[in-house]
Amino acid sequence: MSPRFHTLKIKDVRRETQDAVTVSFDVPEGLREDYRFSAGQYLTLKTLIQGSEVRRSYSICAGEGDGELRVAIKKIDGGLFSNFANENLAPGAEIEVMSPSGRFAVPAGEGGPRTLVAIAAGSGITPILAMIRTVMAREPETQFFLFYGNRTSQSIIFKGELEDLKDRYPTRLAVYHVLSREAQDVSLLSGRLDAEKLRTLLTSIVPAADVDHFFLCGPGELIEMARTSLSTLGVPVEKVHQEFFTPADGTAPHAPKPAHKGAHVDHAALAELVIDGARYSVPVAAGETIIDAAARAGVEAPFSCKGGMCCTCRAKVVEGEVDMAVNYSLEPWELEAGFVLSCQSRPVSERVVLDYDEI
Repeated sequence: MSPRFHTLKIKDVRRETQDAVTVSFDVPEGLREDYRFSAGQYLTLKTLIQGSEVRRSYSICAGEGDGELRVAIKKIDGGLFSNFANENLAPGAEIEVMSPSGRFAVPAGEGGPRTLVAIAAGSGITPILAMIRTVMAREPETQFFLFYGNRTSQSIIFKGELEDLKDRYPTRLAVYHVLSREAQDVSLLSGRLDAEKLRTLLTSIVPAADVDHFFLCGPGELIEMARTSLSTLGVPVEKVHQEFFTPADGTAPHAPKPAHKGAHVDHAALAELVIDGARYSVPVAAGETIIDAAARAGVEAPFSCKGGMCCTCRAKVVEGEVDMAVNYSLEPWELEAGFVLSCQSRPVSERVVLDYDEI
């Protein structure tokens, strides 16, 4: 079933840092299955701000066995939703919340001990915290290393919670804070988390060759740096998992990645959308994306960031052809199988059929 919105009541709002809060939701018994999540997934929140609909995606920071649904929202300069949330959300208020989405997750283990490494910066810690809480509770022999970049110790989101987890799992969880604007006793941990520092950490602290999986989350430049560094260290690409965080203004974090090159899309077309078993015919204007056309026609197709990063709008092209402008989230096998991001896709053929129900 495609992700869908339900109105949930806010259960709790907790101030984590000066510019970040966590928000938990009260999920009715009848919706528990809809909101069952895997560590690393996110929720999309929707509300009206200044008379306009605004959607933003935020990663779940609770562990799978914690019995709560909680996200972290960090205030961003000029961020319409993040500022609204930090200043206005309160217990008892209601807000529309889409059921969990996303494929950024810890691959299933085979029962034995594993070594996992996360590289994060800023609010990129959010899904990583969910992974740590879940893995530490469920895999008693697995080791988890976190290299976490921030400006100062005061800006570290979940600092207290990470310290508590280290105390609870002292032999299996290691956390290294790299602070760009605050000197530390260990020079390696002072300054920006860059390629040189990362290569040193993955040589002296935990050899990259001994790691089963890497998880990268944060700004685009961090992920690109980490991917390049891991490649240099000989880490196979299938061991590296990543999650780009979408800026509040919807701009891309680095150069776009075209999926189809050279297509000239300047004609109107008809799109047939398959959503939860129902079929909808949607006229698409010249130059219009399929998601925008669906919204104009009053069809509730799933989407969130509209920047090609979150994968909420993923669908399979079963007939016709589209041009996809950018792709930050689909894997190579998905592209080969015909999946696209409909927020970035414009019809090239006169008729296209997109199936949102395809797994």
